[in-house]
Amino acid sequence: MAYRAEYLWIDGVAPTPEIRSKTKILPDGESPGVWGYDGSSTNQATGDNSDVVLNPVFSCPDPIRGGANILVMCEALLTDMTPHPTNTRALAVEALATYADQEPIFGLEQEYTLINPATGWPAGFPPNGFPAPQGPYYCGVGALKIHGRDLIEEHTSACIEAGLAISGTNAEVMPGQWEFQIGPVDTVTVGDHLWIARYLLYRLAENHGVEVSIKPKPMPGDWNGAGMHTNFSTKAMRESYEPIIAACEAMGALGKPEEHLTGYGVGIEDRLTGAHETQRFDEFSYGVSDRGASIRIPWQVAKDGKGYIEDRRPNANADPYVVSALVTETVCSALI
Repeated sequence: MAYRAEYLWIDGVAPTPEIRSKTKILPDGESPGVWGYDGSSTNQATGDNSDVVLNPVFSCPDPIRGGANILVMCEALLTDMTPHPTNTRALAVEALATYADQEPIFGLEQEYTLINPATGWPAGFPPNGFPAPQGPYYCGVGALKIHGRDLIEEHTSACIEAGLAISGTNAEVMPGQWEFQIGPVDTVTVGDHLWIARYLLYRLAENHGVEVSIKPKPMPGDWNGAGMHTNFSTKAMRESYEPIIAACEAMGALGKPEEHLTGYGVGIEDRLTGAHETQRFDEFSYGVSDRGASIRIPWQVAKDGKGYIEDRRPNANADPYVVSALVTETVCSALI
């Protein structure tokens, strides 16, 4: 007998890398090992030196195929077995290794938009017009407000069956817009789980004839964009309030906002306009319960005097490995 291992990796397509996959058939009892792929077809190599190595780093049950089949998250390596230049996971691994004693923990809120392939517009938008303005769709119920729930329920079940750290889902502010949350887990694991959750979402959407978009501003005009709000804490932040403020100050220190926005996804200026529950991309602020700030301190954190912060700036299309590495490095280096 044999089983299927679906190898997953991140490509090098600019400006927004995406997940790729291919299947390897393995005899029962044989573990998935190092494999490879044509990097010239993923913008990661030239045709005359095209081999890129797939190095398995995390595996879980394949909830779509079931049985003994598995999903295998891989990192891309050069043929000398060093990290490929597009291997952003290596950044997260390094950050966690450096600051593991501070026990950094993340929760990522992945927003996305379901797109009708026939119209190119979000699900729930009429073919030749617009739905009612934003207001009733966020966490809404009912056929006039909610579109795509069957897919979302299927995706949630798949993430649970895969053993991913999915912690919630909800309909978002714009019609056809949804969110799932991954965490709380460490700097590296949050990226592994979120990329696999993205893969499962794209793969299941195929069966529904729906396209999934993680564009930060899928509809121009008076509609909310799509982000990947990043919740973060260290052991010290979970024990007292002073490190919470120190973390916020570190994120706003000279040069840090610009450094972070560079790694927070393409299209930041389109989404962070100062409207639609965002701070402007060229301004930095933090505040308690303020969804218009760059960093929100939840009211419960202020009340309890300990907890976490929410960085509201990362785009939906951001690479979670890059985001988690940046936040870990910036905050943990300041809290030493």
